[in-house]
Amino acid sequence: MAQFRETPYGVFNYLVNLGDGSEGEVQGGFSEVSGLNAEVTVAEYRAGNAKVNYVKKIPAIHKSGDVTLKRGVIGADNIYSWLDQIRAGDVTAKRDVVIKLKNEDPTSSSAVVSWKLVNAMPIKWTGPTLTAKGGSDVAIEELVLSVEHIVQS
Repeated sequence: MAQFRETPYGVFNYLVNLGDGSEGEVQGGFSEVSGLNAEVTVAEYRAGNAKVNYVKKIPAIHKSGDVTLKRGVIGADNIYSWLDQIRAGDVTAKRDVVIKLKNEDPTSSSAVVSWKLVNAMPIKWTGPTLTAKGGSDVAIEELVLSVEHIVQS
């Protein structure tokens, strides 16, 4: 259950559970999570004998957008092997991924808000951009998840 307070929570203290037991471990240490969104489409309807000159908007299908996870390359193959399962046609490889926002206290392990990405599966993996100039950036890999539904708690 989300915890209400007057001051908004910071965005920097969170955990990602990929549904593979990696929550809180280095394998789940993502530096960025983006794309959490849900959308409800509407159907427009107006009867020919309606007394008003505008359409009614009726809630229709709803969908969730793709979620992007980014992390530094650490040599772990857990997301790439998950992508391989999906590429091989294994539909049972869909998972519920949970993202937990924590408060600013690093010693606290409880979540203040959680989002469950229901039936998530990887649809795109992007490796790091490698360049010989500069050399001060971190090698980042990116995983895009297709999500059927998002539940907030």
